[in-house]
Amino acid sequence: MAPMTHDLRQYLLVTGNYWAFTLTDGALRMLVVLHFHALGYRPLEIALLFLFYEFFGVVTNLLGGWLGAHLGLNRTMHIGLGLQIVALAMLLVPAAALTVAWVMAAQAVSGIAKDLNKMSAKSAVKLLLPPGAEGPLYRWVARLTGSKNALKGAGFFLGGTLLAFAGFRGAVAAMAAALLLVWIGSVATLRTDLGKARNRPKFRDIFSQSRAVNVLSAARVFLFGARDVWFVVALPVYLADVFGWDQLRVGGFLALWIIGYGVVQALAPHITRARADGRDAFGWAAALAFAPALIALALGAELTPRTTLPLGLLVFGALFAVNSALHSYLIVSYAREDGVSLDVGFYYMANALGRLIGTVLSGWVFQAGGLVACLWISTAFVAAAALVSTALPRHPRADAS
Repeated sequence: MAPMTHDLRQYLLVTGNYWAFTLTDGALRMLVVLHFHALGYRPLEIALLFLFYEFFGVVTNLLGGWLGAHLGLNRTMHIGLGLQIVALAMLLVPAAALTVAWVMAAQAVSGIAKDLNKMSAKSAVKLLLPPGAEGPLYRWVARLTGSKNALKGAGFFLGGTLLAFAGFRGAVAAMAAALLLVWIGSVATLRTDLGKARNRPKFRDIFSQSRAVNVLSAARVFLFGARDVWFVVALPVYLADVFGWDQLRVGGFLALWIIGYGVVQALAPHITRARADGRDAFGWAAALAFAPALIALALGAELTPRTTLPLGLLVFGALFAVNSALHSYLIVSYAREDGVSLDVGFYYMANALGRLIGTVLSGWVFQAGGLVACLWISTAFVAAAALVSTALPRHPRADAS
């Protein structure tokens, strides 16, 4: 472990940076959903508040990999943190100025910040391990991704709690101040040359030349569209309107769900084969497709929704967590060593595109057809992800550990 001490320390710094950002990101999403729902906004209007957040995530991931290869991953990570502080500060205006257009602009800044931070953190992991160490790579990526999602769940709970006790502006101000301290510490401690490409890529290199990366990216669009089509707006509004839950209960329930989801992600290397490949991606996606279909059938038949929906969510969350962890490992494994951020950035562009599609559909379809309609679209999206995954490489990779 002696030669790994410095790299392990850098990994922990990257992870801590990512944790802090994710906590505020999850809290901000829950704050916006619950605050504007309480103000009387309709589901589609709430979804549109996140439109620029997801759209600029697509753009940022496409360009962020190129920036990371030129500037270094430490700089893109710090730019992301700084922009999140700006986004939070934008929401501290008086209530009269907190218009839909202004919130959409703040969410656009937050979307850029989130994807710069995520792309930087995921890319950095590959550079801190020796080439060919697929087993440790899978475990490190799974732990980073799983812990991030557990913190995002905690952020959901934090957002609901802060909204209840400190109000919208008080909650936003507290998060901005905390994130500023994290930014100062990160600038002072993170390695300065992390992720700079030896051969500076041209702008046209933002589009991946790897068939494996392109196929995995296409599967990712459908996978995350399948989650967000019912999770982003439809589910919290359904819990508030149909179940009659208050802000704390909705935030707490979604927080526990995402924390559990993150724990399963971190354990994914022990659940799947240690040398995972395209066969695993197809198999786990095919299994996931049954979950939203069964929930839709149960809700359509009115089989005690207060029991069947939470149970169905647990099954969906566990299966989705394994799928997500597999994808996160495979993209880092497929990515080239020099300029890793280019391939990772392109892949997370697809991730953001799936989230954008899912977010818009979540508000529109829920408003038009209810939660059951959202679940059937989720089923179709997961089935499409499984179909696309059949084209992924199917061969074990050498484990240098």
